[in-house]
Amino acid sequence: MSEQRDPRLVSGLAMAVAGAIAFSGKAIIVKLAYRHEVDAVTLIMLRMLFALPLFAGMAWWASRGKPALSRADWLGVIGLGVSGYYLASFLDFAGLQYISASLERLILYLNPTLVMLLGWILYRKSLEPRQFAGMAISYAGVIWVFGQEVRLEGANVALGAMLVFASAVSYAVYLVYSGRMVQRLGALRLVGLATSVACVCCIVQFLLLRPVASAFEVAPPVIWLSVLNAIACTAVPVLLVMMAIERIGPAMAAQTGMVGPMSTILMGVLILGEPFTAGIAAGTVLVIAGIFVFSRAARA
Repeated sequence: MSEQRDPRLVSGLAMAVAGAIAFSGKAIIVKLAYRHEVDAVTLIMLRMLFALPLFAGMAWWASRGKPALSRADWLGVIGLGVSGYYLASFLDFAGLQYISASLERLILYLNPTLVMLLGWILYRKSLEPRQFAGMAISYAGVIWVFGQEVRLEGANVALGAMLVFASAVSYAVYLVYSGRMVQRLGALRLVGLATSVACVCCIVQFLLLRPVASAFEVAPPVIWLSVLNAIACTAVPVLLVMMAIERIGPAMAAQTGMVGPMSTILMGVLILGEPFTAGIAAGTVLVIAGIFVFSRAARA
């Protein structure tokens, strides 16, 4: 009983839940913005433009009193920023043009399995039979939901699903290679620097591909949605999850993150009017159950 009353445990769980729900809201905001005829290049630029001061401030705060980064550190930060935040974010935004927020969240939820697979391929890390079983269950769930959405929305769903899956792979690469840099630089400093790099990449991409004036030709709701996305669904969740990990540890924080797909599906139905059929419900249960089995086996 004393553990249940521990203020750090209660606050940590609350932060982890709030962070997972806030992260999940990103897809809802992006889908709402797409209703105003904005393209992915412009939309992600606006999000990162508004998020840049927040992440730059985070990097500055975490770097106070710390030694300057070496050339190798900067190369690592740039590589992780491009893979984990720029490329992963852009592919995700592009994919959301073609698939529902619910399917997007389920695909991204496969990320732990991709990290393990990359570890197996790159470092020959062993995988337990129960991990393979969990992966099989979760991937079967995603394929089932994908089939339901293709039937409802058409062939473009395949393109969207491939883009979002590529986003998940890109972020998994970031997680696999960030371990040593996190130990050397600290999580907050690395996240602040890497996301700042990604913000600059998105802005430069827009300047190369679009006229500058077009950034101000979007509908007013797109601007406000981008501000909301940058603050409530980008910067704030990063801080919440990091503070939650400090209080309850990464394992419990990851388990709490299971509310993410459910919150996305609920918001998709209530806010976007996305369909929620028995088939989609069954696929969602499979995905969450599979990741639960996989995570338990990995910790064991």
